[in-house]
Amino acid sequence: MVPVTKEYGYVVLTGCSTFFLMSYLSHNVVKARIKYNVKYPKLYSDDPETGEIFNCIQRAHQNTNEALTPFLFFLSVGGLQHPRLATGLGMVWVFSRVIFARGYYTGDPNKRRRGAFGDLALLGLFLTAVNCGRIMLGWVRPCVQ
Repeated sequence: MVPVTKEYGYVVLTGCSTFFLMSYLSHNVVKARIKYNVKYPKLYSDDPETGEIFNCIQRAHQNTNEALTPFLFFLSVGGLQHPRLATGLGMVWVFSRVIFARGYYTGDPNKRRRGAFGDLALLGLFLTAVNCGRIMLGWVRPCVQ
């Protein structure tokens, strides 16, 4: 059994911060729907003049939505054994998604790569989760924190 430490509260707050991230991204999609006249249930625009920019705004939100489930899993599990490291990596990932989106919002999909440093944070979270599993199975001993 892995005890939950007081520091796990930082992990919880990091996970909660994704509510604000997703609200920010969703709000921008709603504003773009109004501005570019893209009605529900259409997910993407086929307008030759403004479709590209709307689609970039939509993709920034959708891509983050797709990555959110593994992020939260790795954060939650990795944070059991490594709460400070998971919190740091988690906040880097959240920040990187804002940079990613702002690059995408330019209408040039290549500028989304400005937030690619978040992929390293996600990899780090994956490794903390794997290590937590190894410790729980007794394959390795926990590091003293």
